[in-house]
Amino acid sequence: MSKYNNIIRHFKGKRLLVIGDVVLDRYIKGNVSRISPEAPVPVVLQEESFFTPGGAANVANNLASLGADVTLVSKIGDDIEGSILKAELIKRRIHTKGLFVDGNMDTIFKTRIIAQHQQIVRLDRERPNTPGMDLVKEGKILPFLRRHMKSFHAVIVSDYNKGVIDSRLLAEVHELSLRHRLPVVVDPKLEDLREYGQVSCITPNKKEAEAAIKAISEEARKAFGIRSAKLDNKQDIEANGYGLLKFLGIESLLVTLGEHGMYLFEHNKKPFPIPTKARQVFDVSGAGDTVISVFALCLAAGADKSQAAVIANYAAGIVVGKMGAVAVSLDELKGAIGAGK
Repeated sequence: MSKYNNIIRHFKGKRLLVIGDVVLDRYIKGNVSRISPEAPVPVVLQEESFFTPGGAANVANNLASLGADVTLVSKIGDDIEGSILKAELIKRRIHTKGLFVDGNMDTIFKTRIIAQHQQIVRLDRERPNTPGMDLVKEGKILPFLRRHMKSFHAVIVSDYNKGVIDSRLLAEVHELSLRHRLPVVVDPKLEDLREYGQVSCITPNKKEAEAAIKAISEEARKAFGIRSAKLDNKQDIEANGYGLLKFLGIESLLVTLGEHGMYLFEHNKKPFPIPTKARQVFDVSGAGDTVISVFALCLAAGADKSQAAVIANYAAGIVVGKMGAVAVSLDELKGAIGAGK
């Protein structure tokens, strides 16, 4: 375990850039003791309420919790929710100089009501994307990237398909990362993973990886040794995952498989299975954010991809044992690795 601890020791002060869609999450927790007389729904007696950064902001939160120096690039609305989200980020020592206000959008806002450790309902607020020129992106986000990209050790693209990530931005990230020799890791939402370009790693979950394979033509599947669009057993995961990697032509592919752990695929190497370290699974929300944040931070700290994937798996095993999207602390990660659990 000493090699992993040596990597973790280099987390502090590593400068990471997170680009993506941000969300303000609100959690309302309480107890249920009766059904409403007005409708057949539980009455939740509220005990506490709090806000947390969500989406790409949760990725940034995980990085900051592990000692990284994090800058978040995204858009928020000109509203109270945007102000709250910015305040929550500042509280967590996340740089917000790349967080720009867009008067044509609402800050994405999700409210979860939880009772007896169970989510009762989730209420989402967001305005659908409107087509046309994105003036904030063209006039503020892209110039910001051009000015500051050279100062980072690694880049994370956290795509929630809410409008921040598009072909224009991806092309800019690709050009700048090549110029400054930066690793770029992507948490995808698009079915055609080729649209993310020649990045260092893409980290789809099982459903996303299967959707990506389904989007490939039958002829191309055969050419790259892809047997089916399923990742249900060891043979299919290894053949189809490696075939997807070759089709994409990227450096590596890290597929998260829930309770079955993860698989890392690299060219000219055998598929690398990583069994889950979770003792119990309370809530998988935010696990993907944790994986990509720890994986990218490990690369910035000098780890190779297999070492980064193992450490990211330890971190994921911690967060799924908690309720809600929460950040992993440095002490928790060290403890899990030290215990080998």
